[in-house]
Amino acid sequence: MQSIYAMHQKNTDDLEKEEKFLIQSIDNIQDLYLIMLSTLTEIRKKEIVFLDTSSKKHLATPEEKNPNPKFINNAVLLQLEDNSSLSIALEQRKINNWVLNDDYILILLNEIKQSDLYAKYMRNRINTFEEDKQFVIDMFTELIAPNEKLYDYLEDHKLTWTDDIPLVNTQIQKQLKAISEKDDFKVVKLYKDEEDREFVGHLFRKTVLNELDLAKEYIDKTPNWDADRIAEIDTIILKMAICEFLKFPSIPIKVTINEYLEIAKEYSTPKSSIFINGILDNLVKEFQNENKIKKTGRGLL
Repeated sequence: MQSIYAMHQKNTDDLEKEEKFLIQSIDNIQDLYLIMLSTLTEIRKKEIVFLDTSSKKHLATPEEKNPNPKFINNAVLLQLEDNSSLSIALEQRKINNWVLNDDYILILLNEIKQSDLYAKYMRNRINTFEEDKQFVIDMFTELIAPNEKLYDYLEDHKLTWTDDIPLVNTQIQKQLKAISEKDDFKVVKLYKDEEDREFVGHLFRKTVLNELDLAKEYIDKTPNWDADRIAEIDTIILKMAICEFLKFPSIPIKVTINEYLEIAKEYSTPKSSIFINGILDNLVKEFQNENKIKKTGRGLL
């Protein structure tokens, strides 16, 4: 949707260039995911260095000489540190952001250690998997994910990540909640399969190349709206939804409607989702009566 909108704003018809940027921006989500995951392992590493340096001070306190190792012995952080799936992914994608910008890790570590969450966790020296797991979930959710300085860094690093950060953080939270002592952590794939990857380009191209025809499907269905008054984002959403109805037989109608209503709520005007829902509902009935929708598989209507 954003890529098509960008094409409109730039008044360009360079489909290949815009599709390449679209695919690259989606590909970059994997880097964002790995960068956010690696904050957990890098924070632990920085704490190890801090404890070691403190213990070697000339006038080290008894607490500095014999610090509570509970945080660096956290079972979930250790599992991530030793995880081959994560290590390989970081190496393959050449993720070294925190080596080059370790000041952000130090900022995160400092805020974590000043938090009530950390104080409560460190009241004893005993590690249990469930407590360790809950602490990491809460630490990521309450202290890392919403950190404004980290957000500013990510936003400056890649502009397209602004919209991707909530998606990535939700995925990491989901994985942390599912982690167990026995199962190895697995880095998630960006695409489910090759068909999933191809869908991106197909939807983009089929929408752009058929915009005039797709627009004809809804123009006469908006008697109370002048075509020029419909928000441009709304017209793009309608075209993409209609494109899925007519040209993607494997996508259920309800899935298409729900997905585009969510996009409308996020990116368009307050009333857009109601407007779009009404148009799409009427179009589905019309398409079905005219036998224009050909869906394959069970439960696709």
